[in-house]
Amino acid sequence: QVQLAESGGGSVPAGGSLRLSCTTSGFSYNSYCMAWFRLAPGLEREGVVRINGVDSTIYADSVKGRFTISKDTGKNNLYLQMNNLKAEDNAMYYCAADWWFRGCGLQPSDYRYWGQGTQVTVSS
Repeated sequence: QVQLAESGGGSVPAGGSLRLSCTTSGFSYNSYCMAWFRLAPGLEREGVVRINGVDSTIYADSVKGRFTISKDTGKNNLYLQMNNLKAEDNAMYYCAADWWFRGCGLQPSDYRYWGQGTQVTVSS
């Protein structure tokens, strides 16, 4: 059974940093793609970044140079380091996972398994 659980959200001033974690179980990191998405009020769910089984990454243009995805296979954890946070980064952040052949992109339809989300609030 695939399970994901995010943590690490909170409130920070603009320019600050946060590190989100996603604790996972029930699948192999070598076979799955994992991603971070975010959902802000009034907007559609947005793909932020994804990482595949060989650590190839795709970032959304809006976060390039500020966000970094990483994973610790031994601890079954996925991370999102967020630096230089902006007001437009305010959102609920979700981790997602699925088999690499399901799409492995930045579309929500590429992933069947999701965490419950963690809130990130950036004050300007």
